[in-house]
Amino acid sequence: MRVVVLGSGRGSNAEAILQAQAAGRLGAARVVLILSDKPDAGILALGPRFGVPAQFVDPAPFKTKLEGAGEDRFIAAIEAAQADLVVLAGFMRVVKPKFLTVFAGKIINLHPSLLPAFPGLDGIGQALRGGVKETGCTVHGVTAEVDGGPILAQSRVPIEPGETLETLSAKVHEAEHALLPAVIARLSQETKG
Repeated sequence: MRVVVLGSGRGSNAEAILQAQAAGRLGAARVVLILSDKPDAGILALGPRFGVPAQFVDPAPFKTKLEGAGEDRFIAAIEAAQADLVVLAGFMRVVKPKFLTVFAGKIINLHPSLLPAFPGLDGIGQALRGGVKETGCTVHGVTAEVDGGPILAQSRVPIEPGETLETLSAKVHEAEHALLPAVIARLSQETKG
């Protein structure tokens, strides 16, 4: 299974995937390309460290969505990599119908809450302010509804009394770093089998 990872930030989830791959825990999946919509994103530095091509793709003309010429550039790069799976790992853009159609059934996203609770931005902060007893993370299929696709797996994280955004974020990120590679490995085995 050929995997392309898209991210906009430091790339901690992409790094967890690449570490799982290096340790032989990614099943039949292999990351073949890393793409970012930010030229200075930390995720791009992971490519040379793990021997995987990494490149900036100009997302213009929009700031928060992937549409138009930027969408076409991303589609072309992913198609050139012959991707079987597209992983959105901290990719801070809303993907639009054309992208979803081209890669239908092949896109997954990691979200820092137990969906359907707390979709959208700041899932961890929403959970903390919401006064719930637990939160976590979700890997889901990507559809036109933001954070609304079918849930593939979840990991629960308790919210302790006195929890801060920093402590809760660290616990959720740790859960994410275990869950996302495990889901990719499982999908690779399901596809292979």
